[in-house]
Amino acid sequence: MGKTSEMRDEAALKAEGEKHIPKGYDPDLYRIRHSMAHVMAQAMLARFPTAKLGFGPPIENGFYYDFDLPETPSDEDLAWVEKEMARIIKGKHAFHVREVTPAEARQIFKDQPLKLELVAELERGGVDEYGNPTGAPSGDNPLTVYQQDTFVDVCRGPHVPDTGALDPKSFKLLSVNGAYWRGSEKNPMLKRVYATAWRNKAELDEHLQRLEDAKNRDHRKIGKEQELFLVHPLIGSGLPVWLPKGAVIRRQLEQFILEMEREAGYQHVYTPDVAKQNLYEVSGHWAHYKDDMFPPMDMEHETLVLRPMNCPHHILIFDSKQHSYRDLPVRIAELGKMYRFEKSGVVSGLSRVRCMCLNDAHLFCRPDQIKEEFAGVLRLVEKAYKILGITDYSYRLSLRDPKDTEKYVQNDAMWELGEKVLREAMQEVGVKFREAEGEAAFYGPKCDIQIRDVLGREETLSTIQVDFHLPNQFGLKYTDQHDQEVRPVILHRGVISTMERMTAYLIELYAGAFPPWLAPVQAVLVPVADRHVEFAKQLEQRFRAADYRCEVDDSNRRMNAKVRDAEIAKVPYTLVIGDREVEANTVSVRLRSGENLGAMPVDKFFDLLRKIVSTRSLKLVEN
Repeated sequence: MGKTSEMRDEAALKAEGEKHIPKGYDPDLYRIRHSMAHVMAQAMLARFPTAKLGFGPPIENGFYYDFDLPETPSDEDLAWVEKEMARIIKGKHAFHVREVTPAEARQIFKDQPLKLELVAELERGGVDEYGNPTGAPSGDNPLTVYQQDTFVDVCRGPHVPDTGALDPKSFKLLSVNGAYWRGSEKNPMLKRVYATAWRNKAELDEHLQRLEDAKNRDHRKIGKEQELFLVHPLIGSGLPVWLPKGAVIRRQLEQFILEMEREAGYQHVYTPDVAKQNLYEVSGHWAHYKDDMFPPMDMEHETLVLRPMNCPHHILIFDSKQHSYRDLPVRIAELGKMYRFEKSGVVSGLSRVRCMCLNDAHLFCRPDQIKEEFAGVLRLVEKAYKILGITDYSYRLSLRDPKDTEKYVQNDAMWELGEKVLREAMQEVGVKFREAEGEAAFYGPKCDIQIRDVLGREETLSTIQVDFHLPNQFGLKYTDQHDQEVRPVILHRGVISTMERMTAYLIELYAGAFPPWLAPVQAVLVPVADRHVEFAKQLEQRFRAADYRCEVDDSNRRMNAKVRDAEIAKVPYTLVIGDREVEANTVSVRLRSGENLGAMPVDKFFDLLRKIVSTRSLKLVEN
């Protein structure tokens, strides 16, 4: 590695850097953010001269840079750094690149131990933009350094031509978090400074508004305000407690999906949350997944583990009786509890937890039934999403990386057949999808349904996976029409994900204003004076008898304050009761939007609520 007889000139090196823009990333924004990261590092060194530099890649919607700092930067420090960045940008310093030998690089970064570590890694075979080893031949990774003004960084590019191409009003430093060097808890904890950068101030302002909206929609914030769930230190991080109002949402989601699955021919079961370690050794989860499982429990003469997956239990149910080809498909479903030991740094509210309840199912079918069963799951997903109001989603065909022999089960024929069948099934159903190499599960390809959160970030919410591997592991069989024993195929699927993740997503999607069928409290009854409380209590009993959720606000506050509180709590309906309402057996109906529907006979309101709730409408009133 290093200098050769034919050193590439600056133009060639910059052209090489252009190849490293990730697929799907806007090239202009990538160059801007990568360049801004270098400018920020230069400014941080000006503020903290003894800082040790990590690295700073562009990420979705921005960039970060890792520093080993003598202290955590304050808001005042960040404001100073922003001003210094603007000054550097206005200097119109060119981004120059040159190829250096490892010895030259060690001299340049002699006072930067983290950079020296990266240089050594590059000598051995290269690292990616996050500092992770790539294993690529050293000749494919020329050691290059970029310099603007007085700042030099080991980097492969690409960058803008000079800092003058950056808008000094188009960036913002957002936060400082702890991050282990190169992602390993064995390494020192660094300070990671997150920032966002855009083409111009208008784009920045638009993004900052999205951030503000996301902050207001944050399910952790709304969950606390509406008393939906809590995470208690005595119980443990990643182990949320569902409070009564949150439990209502979860129960409604469970009833909703169980109803849909029964209509689609699923059989529901209950299985234990624990199993013997041997079960997961047979399935292969222990070999491929044990680092993400809770530690084993030695119990008398057996070792038990909290299950990270439900599939082995369902497989044993299928295997507990003989099946012929006429019996298939067999669709086994469960709202199954699972346990995964997520690192403490990533657990968050309901979206990343250690104990979760998955809307899980396993379809045992013949190979000729795969496409039909897969299509049925797709239709189930789309129906569920429509009812829930989820519209921003896409399909991803997740494939293995053939070069990764550690992560995936080694069975080329199985992988080729599974990927081919899944691709053909998606094409025949007519679903638009993209392919993603390296995103498959360890034992088979899958279709991931990707949703976007309030910040536009993509994550997997639902999954459909074809599996030829586990039937072999467990020796599953059915008798075909020729009385021969044949292996079934398993489709793993989760339509609405875990109750935790779906609830977190819906809280943010609705900003806490749930449709009436999901709302923890569907109506608040507001008596104007004490003499109206008895009538309100009678109505409350009628609501509860009809299985509707309501509360009576009989506090001593003024009526307008009660109505305002109900709107702030995002209760769908507020029913005001005064003398005229009691006399006429009516309620004055107000929506959480502030709209006043006026007086309505009690029976008419019950009819309205019944229709809205029974159809799981997203609206508050009928058209």
